[in-house]
Amino acid sequence: MNTSRLSTFTIVFSIAYAALYLLSVEYNWALFTYHPALESFGALVQKPIDGGPAMYWYGWLTTSALGAFAVAALACAVPAGLGNRIWSGLAWAVPLAAMFAFVYILRGYFTK
Repeated sequence: MNTSRLSTFTIVFSIAYAALYLLSVEYNWALFTYHPALESFGALVQKPIDGGPAMYWYGWLTTSALGAFAVAALACAVPAGLGNRIWSGLAWAVPLAAMFAFVYILRGYFTK
């Protein structure tokens, strides 16, 4: 992978990961659920079982990482001229916007 494609991949991956993580948390798109009381994993989103909590965070991370990898790989497949037009500032602007979106989503925890 040449330097131009690598920079395109990293920029697009960081943009896509932040956006997909926000969507994964908001819409609960987890590839798997961890049940710590049972020390077991379940496919996709599952409800808590046996009175223990269900942890979706690992599934959200995996969903975001795989989705961002796919989007970044597709971005590397486009002609070089299009990939170089991506503003590198989006690599920090989109995650920053995602952080503000999380503050908005979680505002109930801050105001109680």
